[in-house]
Amino acid sequence: MAQCLECGEKIIGRADKKFCNDACRNAYNNKMNKDSSNLMRNINNRLRRNYRILAELNFSDGKLKISKQKLVAEGFSFDYFTNFRVYKNGAEYRFVYDIGYKFLDEDWILIVKKE
Repeated sequence: MAQCLECGEKIIGRADKKFCNDACRNAYNNKMNKDSSNLMRNINNRLRRNYRILAELNFSDGKLKISKQKLVAEGFSFDYFTNFRVYKNGAEYRFVYDIGYKFLDEDWILIVKKE
């Protein structure tokens, strides 16, 4: 006879059943799916904040030029981005999901949003 993966009680019912009830199933899945550490949770929160800051900017034709200080004042952290891409022309962009930015001269940033 099978035992519940969460509480260890005997399972009555189908042979492939893994949990004795919905509460145990939910508790087990919540444990398995939670961020494994504070580090992961903090990084994910930082990425969400960075994305929110970029997404709320007023783009013109999918582009925007802004000063680095203005982004920092909004709480943007340049240490957190989801991917890095170098284009054929040598331009280096850091992306936070679908919004990318590259550093320009004199502390200016070009921000682009994929359409």
